[in-house]
Amino acid sequence: MSTHPTTPDTSLRTVLITGTSSGVGLAAAIAAARAGWRTVATLRDTGRADALRKAAAEAGVELDIRQLDVVDESSVAAAVAGVIADYGRLDAVVNNAGAGHVGTLELESVADVRGVMEVNFFGVLNVSKAALPHLRATGGRLITVTSVGGVIGQPFNEAYCAAKFAVEGYMESLAPVAGAVGVSVSVIEPGAVATEFVNNIGLDIDARIAAAGPYADAMRHYIERTVGRFMEGAQTPAGAAEAVMEALTADRPAFRIQTSEWAQGFTGTKLADQDGSAVLGMTGSWVS
Repeated sequence: MSTHPTTPDTSLRTVLITGTSSGVGLAAAIAAARAGWRTVATLRDTGRADALRKAAAEAGVELDIRQLDVVDESSVAAAVAGVIADYGRLDAVVNNAGAGHVGTLELESVADVRGVMEVNFFGVLNVSKAALPHLRATGGRLITVTSVGGVIGQPFNEAYCAAKFAVEGYMESLAPVAGAVGVSVSVIEPGAVATEFVNNIGLDIDARIAAAGPYADAMRHYIERTVGRFMEGAQTPAGAAEAVMEALTADRPAFRIQTSEWAQGFTGTKLADQDGSAVLGMTGSWVS
């Protein structure tokens, strides 16, 4: 499943996907392979690839599983170079790797915020920069999984939303430039997804509230809303991956693609909110 061929078929479209150990990345890797793409599924720790291998076996598809740490430029360069050496082409990249974070400025260090930016923003740039020359050669596609949090800032998600806002702004600015040399750029905006992502935040609810000091009441309201009503309506990773496949396969994919009707409605609040009052009125209710 992860063996590299000595005589590759250079006619097959090749996609590299980051962050495939679980969730949307795993589902997108399976969906792409099913659709006939040669799929290079990457993850920071290949020791966490068991779920990916199991899903591929159950789906009856082959994946090329490789190590790639988005914050390590040498790891990114080696992974991209390896794909070109083995397959001779790269037709698409799906930037999916990311890390969640819950906190607020007064209670955390600026270094903590930098760490969130490093994974969720600069990691995307590392992969995209390495891939772009090869995407130019194939008239390929650069796809980045952001979040509805890249459109609407959300309480106690300041650092995470800042990183996703940065990704959206960067890609929106890059899109016409990349388009001028034949590369399509899209961002995928999921809402809540039933995945390990939220668990990866390390959200010990009681400990978070106890440590929130003057923000304890607001934190309690936020957690009750988010972990309760919000997460109960989460879509499946496979559902979110359908939007990735739309960006991967559509003749003229949109720049911004939401993964559900809920995500469309939620982001629409911001996109039609010229003075910001609708967004702040909505998010203010989440903490009071």
